[in-house]
Amino acid sequence: MKKRRLLLIVPVLLALSAGYVHFVGKVEAARIAQPLPAAAASAVASDAAAVDVTQLMADVSTLASPAFEGRKTGTEGGLKARAYIQGRFEALGLTPFGSAYAQPFSFTRTSLKALLKPGQPYKTEVTGAANLIGFIKGSKTPSRYIVVSSHYDHLGVREGKVYAGADDDASGVAAMLALAAHFKQHAPDHSIVFAAFDGEEMGLRGAKAFVAALPFPREQLLMNLNLDMVSRSDEKAIFAAGTSYTPALKALVTQAAARSTVKVRLGHDRPVWVAGSVEDWTDSSDHGPFHDAGVPFLYFGVEDHADYHMPTDTADKIDPAFYGDVVKLLIDVAGLMDKLQ
Repeated sequence: MKKRRLLLIVPVLLALSAGYVHFVGKVEAARIAQPLPAAAASAVASDAAAVDVTQLMADVSTLASPAFEGRKTGTEGGLKARAYIQGRFEALGLTPFGSAYAQPFSFTRTSLKALLKPGQPYKTEVTGAANLIGFIKGSKTPSRYIVVSSHYDHLGVREGKVYAGADDDASGVAAMLALAAHFKQHAPDHSIVFAAFDGEEMGLRGAKAFVAALPFPREQLLMNLNLDMVSRSDEKAIFAAGTSYTPALKALVTQAAARSTVKVRLGHDRPVWVAGSVEDWTDSSDHGPFHDAGVPFLYFGVEDHADYHMPTDTADKIDPAFYGDVVKLLIDVAGLMDKLQ
């Protein structure tokens, strides 16, 4: 009799759980669909940060070009991307930690798919990966650091097709370089680190390696601003995730959004029992290891589009005007983060 009752209770509990997830998911989807108040185009301040959109698009187009072969970690295309970004760091005058921008690392990658394919190794040692790290010294509090990050690796070549990765994440790298150019001309209060991470597509490996071996004491790390997929949106909208964990950052994002024409939405940073079926991006990109280490973060990114992780994620799909406006927003956000005590 008890067994029969249990067999009846289990389906009821599963149905109730599914219903709850569906209901809270609808509520959360409605919540995050509402953008923060934005400025009308005519009301945008004339002194808003200038962005060199030509340089921005040149960086994206170069990194996403066929010559870079999808920038997969450990490949010739990945090495070309590394050399290009290093050249840009040098041209911008960023300071390395130590004698070089490159911080090599290696890792072991496991693949469950390999268990289904005879002859494929379950474990693969990945060597030759490297993060590129440079910084601008703070003018008032140089011993406190903000990390602006993006990842330069992508999926490489699959079945003869180049996965260009223009939005994911050549756009974040180019935006990071634009922020570096801005802060070279407008000295920050705190030191700002600019990190181009490798191995993100293989499990946030570069960010994990960086956080595990910081080039300064952990207590000096204030927060992370991570940029991943920031150039494309049919709705001209971008999400800021992280304010659910650090509510004080909501006012900062709201202030920047009110000076921008970009639709800024808050969300994708709450667990399933709160957000239901709405995706939680807390560990979806390189801000994840910072969060795991207890570091406040803001992650800016668009929702997935039809070209996400497809060979068709190419630079010609980017709207330069929207992308430029997003980068202006990001410069404003970074500046406000820099003013936090």
